[in-house]
Amino acid sequence: MFIRQIHYLLALAKTEHFGRAAEACHVSQPALSTAIQHLEEELGTTIIKRGHHFQGFTDEGESILQWARVLAQNWEGMRQAAAEASHQLTGTLRIGVIPTMLAATPLLTKPCQREYPGITIQLNSLCAEDIMRQLDNFELDLGMTYLEDDRLKGFNTLLLYRERHILLAGQPDPKLKDCNLTWKDTAKLPLCLLTPNMQNRRLIDAAFREAGVTPKVMLETDSVFALYAHVRNAGLYSIVPHSMLIHFEMRQEVTALPITPELSRDVGLIMRRQEVPFPIQSAAWNIAQALNLQNQFDSLIA
Repeated sequence: MFIRQIHYLLALAKTEHFGRAAEACHVSQPALSTAIQHLEEELGTTIIKRGHHFQGFTDEGESILQWARVLAQNWEGMRQAAAEASHQLTGTLRIGVIPTMLAATPLLTKPCQREYPGITIQLNSLCAEDIMRQLDNFELDLGMTYLEDDRLKGFNTLLLYRERHILLAGQPDPKLKDCNLTWKDTAKLPLCLLTPNMQNRRLIDAAFREAGVTPKVMLETDSVFALYAHVRNAGLYSIVPHSMLIHFEMRQEVTALPITPELSRDVGLIMRRQEVPFPIQSAAWNIAQALNLQNQFDSLIA
């Protein structure tokens, strides 16, 4: 009963609504409310501010909520360890990935599920800040993001590959293929790029600033697939990480061209630093260490 109470409490914190929390836990709203009241009685303190609607947690409740996250995660780790001991590792591997790196995730998830068929995987497209926050709150097991970030102190990191940015072209001028393409050359082309709030776009903007030019941006989108569609069908050009080429049909319709000087960043996995990683985290981490993603992605550049 105690573990269920903990999960009810976490569901309420996530949904901030008694009804939705009960629905997420597959129980009635009165059952959830009663269980949390019993938890308050056991602990001898008030956790939730009560009214006609959910009004938040008391100061004591916020402190208890942090411990509830630890308890729930430790319970899941213990359950995974028991399953691993019987050679049947099960559970959900929760991975947060910044959007431009989603293309690379099948190269990790496929071997994970081949090695451990009892594992299900939940992928979440998130910004780097949300990935780190959710790792700290035990809402994620792993993150995939840029490693050159001072905020990663305190996290375990694993280099997967060095991301290289390329110009994606539908039917490029033959002169572009023959020249040493620079950022100044690229700025003159009609471009479609990711929106300015995305980390990848900020890196590209910085490269143009360093070259002392302003790019000719014709379209902005938060969808990688929309970029590809406009390159292939609307005559625009785009600048994307070369890892994304694994998603695209690299035939005559699309060409990848390197840009000089090269814009590159280290990409890898991050994990909350803890004394004993959970079995499902360790399993995925060990598989990732054996991957050779750099050669796979580099081979896609024309």
